[in-house]
Amino acid sequence: MSNTAEWAREIARQHLETSLPRRWAHTQGVAQQARSLASALGDRADLLEAAAWLHDVGYAPDLVATGFHPLDGARYLRDVHQADDHLCRLVAHHSCAVVEARERGLADELTSEFGSEPPELTDSLIYCDMTTSPDGDHLPVEERLSEILARYGSEHPVNRSITTASPTLIAAVHRVHSQITASP
Repeated sequence: MSNTAEWAREIARQHLETSLPRRWAHTQGVAQQARSLASALGDRADLLEAAAWLHDVGYAPDLVATGFHPLDGARYLRDVHQADDHLCRLVAHHSCAVVEARERGLADELTSEFGSEPPELTDSLIYCDMTTSPDGDHLPVEERLSEILARYGSEHPVNRSITTASPTLIAAVHRVHSQITASP
């Protein structure tokens, strides 16, 4: 693990391990998935692993500001840690966050602060997040999406946004899977 990934792991651990142990288990599984992509990503592997560790840090009770974890986490990383812009943008945009931001009336804030286009490595982070269960186990993207939909009621913004984003999320996971299986 590089210095950036170690730093990211420690930040995530401090904020999630005790207060949200299940979210911490998920985060550890997402980071493990990121490490599994390292050989295909080369010098970008460290950034992906750091983003994997930090993608859900905005759920931490001490960091909640808007109640929308991608935005809260990215703002925390930017404002408190002066983290790398690309890392902050990955956290802000992870797993089609802009779709949920629209549902919550936060799309203008997200895009004005962290750009309107998802940054490079977004597909890889989607792959890591959407193939990891809440308990950190690996599973097919379709099972992960079903689990998310079952966890939230049909009127919840997460349910509506996941329903809208599912084709994009599935396509991203399949693109990454094709890239890693095609690599020598």
